[in-house]
Amino acid sequence: MDKVGCYPFMAEPFHCDFSGRLFMGHLGNHMLNAADFHSTDRGFGMKRLMTIQRSWVLSRLAIEMEEMPMQYTKFNVETWVESAMRYFTSRNFRVIGTDPLNTQHSTFNTQKVYGYGRSIWAMIDTESRQPTDIFSIDDGAINQWIEKEKPCPIDKGGRVKMSDDAELVRTIDTHYNDVDINGHINSVKYIEHVLDLWDLDWYREHQIKRFEIAYVAEAHAGDQLSFYKEGGDGEYCIRIVRSDGTECCRSKVKFL
Repeated sequence: MDKVGCYPFMAEPFHCDFSGRLFMGHLGNHMLNAADFHSTDRGFGMKRLMTIQRSWVLSRLAIEMEEMPMQYTKFNVETWVESAMRYFTSRNFRVIGTDPLNTQHSTFNTQKVYGYGRSIWAMIDTESRQPTDIFSIDDGAINQWIEKEKPCPIDKGGRVKMSDDAELVRTIDTHYNDVDINGHINSVKYIEHVLDLWDLDWYREHQIKRFEIAYVAEAHAGDQLSFYKEGGDGEYCIRIVRSDGTECCRSKVKFL
């Protein structure tokens, strides 16, 4: 089995925005699915981990796109583990598809590159919710799947710096559809809520070039989430704070 996994998806029309292009949130979801398929095939996926009270939790995600797939477009998400440490592992993504000008004759070998992603994951104990040793799983078997040579040319990103003067722009309630299998607010839901801070007129004039998010603390159904925003000239930083004042995550969005 290759170290790099490659999984097919399609930009289904109900997963696309008013312009006919795939929502960033759905692309993020496809990347997370590809990560799960890849880890499951190689023996360290969620299905196996849940039997030993372990789970993967997304810590950071950065997506940088040249363009988003149009509706009905078939594309592949490649994914591979770039490195692993005791409590965190880094996983990369590449979104590729066929050349839309030659769809009748081209295959995935004629790779159109839509963009790339970088992510950091922690393995936690599902009872204590604390990080646990990744190398304790099958005597560090994840090491045999590390691929250091395949390039991922986008920036790894860093800490999203924000001042105390960031403007409170929205507060929302959380509900059933926000909660995932781990019992907390779904990682992709944060992406969707952040991108909802701009209206349709903004998206008619701008496209998302890069999206970053770093998860700090969990929120649960019933928590209110407050969004603080600052920036300008196409680059914005967002801080999300739950009801008790705890910061849940930070995000940075770059528009063209």
